[in-house]
Amino acid sequence: MDVPGGPRLTFRVLGPLQVQGTAGPLRVPPGRQEVILAALLLETNRIVSTSQLVDLIWEDNPPETARTQVQICVSRLRKLLVDADGEVALTTRPPGYVLHTGAGNVDAALFTGLVRRARSLGEGGDREEAVRLLRSAVTLWQGDCLTGLDSGPLANAARQLNEERLAAVELRIRLELELGHHDRLVGELQRLTHEHPLREKLHGQLIQALYWSGRQAEALEAFRTARRYLAEELGLEPGRELRDLEAAILAGELPPPPAPAPPLVRGATASGPEAPDGGPAALDAASPAPIAESIRHETVPHQLPADIADFVADGQRLGTLEKALSGDGRGTVGLAAITGKPGTGKSTLAVHVAHALAETGFPDGQLYCDLRGTTAAPATPVEVLGRFLRALGIPGQLIPESLDERAEMYRTRLSTRRVLVVLDDAAGEGQVLPLLPGSRGCAVLVTSRARLTALPGAHRVELDVLDEDRALELLARIVGGDRVAGEAAAAEALVRTVGRLPLALRIVAARLAARPHWTLASMVQRLADERHRLDELAHGEMTMRASLSLTYEGLAPEDGGLLRLLSMAQAPTLPSWLAGALLDDHRPFPSDLMEPLVDVQMLDVAGVEPSGGFRYRFHEIIRVYAREQLAAQHPPDVRRAAFARMAGGWMHLAEEAHRKVYGGDFTVLHGTAPRWWPPSPYADEALADPLAWLDAEQAALCGMVGHAAEEGLHDLSWDLATSLVTLFEVRGHYDLWESTHLTALAAVRKAGNLRGTAAIRASLGSLYMSRNQYDTARQSLNSALDVFQALDEPMGEALCRRDMALIARTNGDDAAALELYRRSLADFGRADDVVGRAIVLTQSAHIRMRQGEIDLAQKQLDEALDIYEGIGYAGGRARTLRRVGQVLLEQGRNDLAVLTFTEVLELCRDSGDVIGEGHLLRDLGHAFAMMGRPDRARDFYDRAVSSREQVMDFSGGALARLDLARLLTDEPGRSRKLLVPAVEVFRERRMTRELAEAERLLGAC
Repeated sequence: MDVPGGPRLTFRVLGPLQVQGTAGPLRVPPGRQEVILAALLLETNRIVSTSQLVDLIWEDNPPETARTQVQICVSRLRKLLVDADGEVALTTRPPGYVLHTGAGNVDAALFTGLVRRARSLGEGGDREEAVRLLRSAVTLWQGDCLTGLDSGPLANAARQLNEERLAAVELRIRLELELGHHDRLVGELQRLTHEHPLREKLHGQLIQALYWSGRQAEALEAFRTARRYLAEELGLEPGRELRDLEAAILAGELPPPPAPAPPLVRGATASGPEAPDGGPAALDAASPAPIAESIRHETVPHQLPADIADFVADGQRLGTLEKALSGDGRGTVGLAAITGKPGTGKSTLAVHVAHALAETGFPDGQLYCDLRGTTAAPATPVEVLGRFLRALGIPGQLIPESLDERAEMYRTRLSTRRVLVVLDDAAGEGQVLPLLPGSRGCAVLVTSRARLTALPGAHRVELDVLDEDRALELLARIVGGDRVAGEAAAAEALVRTVGRLPLALRIVAARLAARPHWTLASMVQRLADERHRLDELAHGEMTMRASLSLTYEGLAPEDGGLLRLLSMAQAPTLPSWLAGALLDDHRPFPSDLMEPLVDVQMLDVAGVEPSGGFRYRFHEIIRVYAREQLAAQHPPDVRRAAFARMAGGWMHLAEEAHRKVYGGDFTVLHGTAPRWWPPSPYADEALADPLAWLDAEQAALCGMVGHAAEEGLHDLSWDLATSLVTLFEVRGHYDLWESTHLTALAAVRKAGNLRGTAAIRASLGSLYMSRNQYDTARQSLNSALDVFQALDEPMGEALCRRDMALIARTNGDDAAALELYRRSLADFGRADDVVGRAIVLTQSAHIRMRQGEIDLAQKQLDEALDIYEGIGYAGGRARTLRRVGQVLLEQGRNDLAVLTFTEVLELCRDSGDVIGEGHLLRDLGHAFAMMGRPDRARDFYDRAVSSREQVMDFSGGALARLDLARLLTDEPGRSRKLLVPAVEVFRERRMTRELAEAERLLGAC
């Protein structure tokens, strides 16, 4: 089965005109040739007449030689494309010319195709898929169509595409509103209505989203804003649709929001320890269209938190920051630092500025990280770089361990991109410096309580409290303009009383908004009676503790108790089930417990989970205050019991995620710590895609390993750490694997927990194997095996012997490996673990195949497949099928091998495993080479090189280069180009056998 290799040139018109060839960007001479190429690309595979081209270049006054000059330009373009080896034809077809290329090679054609499919899917009821396609379509844009091209008539065609882009955005937002995603759309719609104030459809969507989010007053204010824009710019009243929307809100007749749609279930993969040549064979099928492939491989991260609706802007400050982030024209990385006291709105300003610049200024993505500089455990640069590299498309398995290597890979990845990096809450310059890109096309925006005076080249903006006008504007946006105007003197006194500190003002204003019968004057009086201090923050005579106490003391007893207990959670954001665990309340909708705290802004809504549940976030100052109250009002035994339930809830969900990935509770040891079961509907929805849940909760789960150890829950700490290997192994989070296990190991050693100590050592042995640290792995596994044998723990013995067999196999000692596999099978049998048995059968089959025992290898693989299919473990089935394909190659059944490898691609296309993709591309190359089809083999090896080097897997790329060079003995020039970098990699990585062959081939060139 052939998999097409695809054309070699791609074209972009959705932004500046760009042509990308195999050797990099192709320069098209500016002027007439650019105009002609753009016109042909807008009409790909259709005739563009010579008269049209003349009009596009000269408009009303063409010279007599115009047609001849067009012919010359077309001839030069044709030569340019041919010289680039592009499978693109520019042909003469009376009365003009046609540019022949696949629709997938022109971003405009790909965009319109995606939108067309999305419309069809939306009309057919598949809104989720339609939204996904529309998002993919919009990511193709890098600015306005044909930016910088000087042609009036062509600009009209570009305007049509720009309009289609906005229409696609409006369609996507409509579908998301129908899916019940109104909460997450508000910030985006506020930006869009600001950028396109005359588009009534966007205004209507914003009004709906605000109303359905419980923000009726803001919805009506949004209508008034739209009316004002239309009146000032056009002298018109809003259309009937907007007027009807306002009337329905005032009459209370607007229908309720749609229920959030259930999440799509995506295919999951998981892996146990695998052979050193490949890891898990979980692969994503390659798209035949180069631009479609670039969407997948050139990951565009969008990590910014949502912009807030009631942001009060300082236009001069915004302009200063935007100019600084553009580099100030210095040709350097734009770098700005927002500093100031807590509560002054540093993070809010940073996020607002980032959203304002995101689409037009930084089309290649936005990275965001809360550096936790004010906490006891700030994020390390190594940790942050790991997160950013994964967001930029580097698989976890390829991310190096050291800070310097990660920083180098990060700067390389950003060297050709325009990305905005937002670093929130930095502890100091040392935390920021390794995170700075090297490319002047990127920019960095930092917030910190420290002044960051040693940050080189940074433009610093120091925030203080709001001035009185902006403080009054913020108060009016929250409680209503009419209410503030009616008590103008009291409003002025109120903002002065809270020291014009934004956080304090928001808390007080939220309480007023929730109690419309209170006067502003009564709130001023209440504040005057509250004189307390919060150690960390004070402003004049008014302190944050006073404003927090005012809100806190107004809470119902049960809400205050929950607030105090929630302060024990150390996760960046809080899922709603935590409230139920802390209170031991099993109600089906635990978010009902959180909402009263949201109403008074003691908690913020941080987002919506895929399950439809809400996530919440503390402001750090409020968390500090709540922890003070916790220590004062809850005795230690109550705190310990609540913490144990919270930790038990995380453990239960992690355990269930493992079961869903593996089709059962296989290949893992568990401790005896008690679990707490979140409500079944929540757990079922959250774990519909277990790996996605583990990914999303990674920070919370890893933090809980350490937190449980600190609280003395050592049995739960090691159990949770080893359960998370399900995630660490599949995603390549080796640094997290090590840090969580070392934390748990210290806890179980201190407690004298032998079983936990052995379990952690065995798991660390697997980690060291994944890093090719075989001597360290062997020591760790032997130590664990001794304890498991003493405890008569068959599962532990089985896991240790399986991994020790893999070490022996890697070192070429097949006899020792087979004996260890035999004993491991017996141990898994005693433990009644069929998945463990299947993994051993798959791994040992590779040795049998290598020794020529093909029938026995096939028998073992068949048994493993039966096991995986019986329990529904797709990841194991994919790995085993890859081995089946290799057996078929050994048997000379090459056609079946190709079909099998292709089936693996289909099985795992949603896994995103680009490393595995490189392995399968090589497998297909081997298959076609053995079939005597060198052209197809070359194609797959070529794609394997690109796939590996795209994610900076240079050793894998070097192997594919060597494969390709073997087939190119008749092309010495090209072979040399392939082999020279491969030799350098082999020498650096000490791959002696490959180095010898590469040098031999190089010498023959």
